Amino acid sequence: MTNSVDEVFFNYKNYFSVVHENNEFIVINKQAGINFHSEDGEFGVVVAAEKAFSCKLYSVHRLDKMTSGLLLLAKSSPSAAQLSALFFEHQIQKYYLAISDKKPKKKQGLIKGGMEKSRRSMWKLTKQTNNLAITQFFSYSLENGKRLFVIKPRTGKTHQIRVALNSIGSAICGDPLYAEKSPQSAAFDRAYLHAYQIDFKLNNQDYHFKAYPKSGCLFTSDVFINQIEAIGAVGKLDWPKI
Repeated sequence: MTNSVDEVFFNYKNYFSVVHENNEFIVINKQAGINFHSEDGEFGVVVAAEKAFSCKLYSVHRLDKMTSGLLLLAKSSPSAAQLSALFFEHQIQKYYLAISDKKPKKKQGLIKGGMEKSRRSMWKLTKQTNNLAITQFFSYSLENGKRLFVIKPRTGKTHQIRVALNSIGSAICGDPLYAEKSPQSAAFDRAYLHAYQIDFKLNNQDYHFKAYPKSGCLFTSDVFINQIEAIGAVGKLDWPKI
């Protein structure tokens, strides 16, 4: 494959930072705006990680291009099978952070419905149970009408969090598909969705990883950081019942 990135000058830090590495897997903090797979002559984050670690890596979940944050990649096919089984059995807990400039219909709770394809590569939430998506969330006030969402997806559907927040009237700031098209929305410096924390148990060992967003003026503001610190351990929140 021909890449527009000259391999001599390849710098993985343009794609991710390293959070953890062991014999079974790696955990990286993906930059926003980086494709998961290679596309249009540009390295995707998986290929970039393979070049950085000089080994074959196996994806067990994925992040949208606009989404930053924690990504788990297996180092072998057996490890990938183990981790994929944990995802399938809902034994891996993931927590996300998002910011919206729209007031939600409810400040916390459960968003549940069927995911159905819509127009322009978009999805929508229906009252059906086919392709069921379940999302738990809390929201907290920030400054200037912004609202922080702490989100726990209980299923792993395409665009699940983006569709869920849009369904309660709070599309994610900077979301190129679901946010309203306006000069104000176009002014955001990134899409404000970040994979913040991941917890699981593998081979009788507990793993807990957390990574703050590294880009975006709203994600790096003192107001945001102070609110995250005030919330504390997101895994210990009294999450809405399913």
